[in-house]
Amino acid sequence: MSLIAIIDYGSGNLRSVEKAVELAAGDRPVCVTARPEDVLTADHVILPGVGAFADCKQGLDSLPGMVDALEQRVISDGRAFLGICVGMQLLAREGREHGRTDGLGWIDGTVVPITPADRALNVPHMGWNEINVLDKAHPVLGALPAGAHCYFANSYHMQVNDTDLGRGQKLAVTDYGGEITVAVGRDNILGTQFHPEKSQAVGAALLKAFVEWRP
Repeated sequence: MSLIAIIDYGSGNLRSVEKAVELAAGDRPVCVTARPEDVLTADHVILPGVGAFADCKQGLDSLPGMVDALEQRVISDGRAFLGICVGMQLLAREGREHGRTDGLGWIDGTVVPITPADRALNVPHMGWNEINVLDKAHPVLGALPAGAHCYFANSYHMQVNDTDLGRGQKLAVTDYGGEITVAVGRDNILGTQFHPEKSQAVGAALLKAFVEWRP
């Protein structure tokens, strides 16, 4: 039976993600792991993330062989991948939180501070916002209803270079004093800035569609 691997690199809301994925997965095995060998046998890989970009990247890099395993299973083997919050941001070329830090480089984007045009809007962006799915034919995001609201907790967001669609795509946005990218992806890769594990029925629908995705 195919494995769903949730990566534990010291920077994630792991228990909440695990419980939500288990509900979506039915009888499929779900494994929270820091072992590259588990990633190399998984058909679905999830990278959560909470905290600062540089700290999360350092945590991921500190697991011997993990980045190589991700490159093999996701990029070379084409297995389904979901990055959540900072796990999505790590897909970018670089993050600019407390200096410049290289990301995984799977999406052609840069992670920068949220700067709402309306000064009354607080940063961090905490709470519920409506998302606008740009690619309604996407096999995972297409499962979400029109006007779906999701839960956010972030001070930074990804600016995506959409001129090269082979490298990266902006798949969904929200308005928080200006447009913010809230989902990115290409091929077998999906990232969400919002937290599906905290987004109630909408998040459950997204996770169910993800674990059923066979890119």
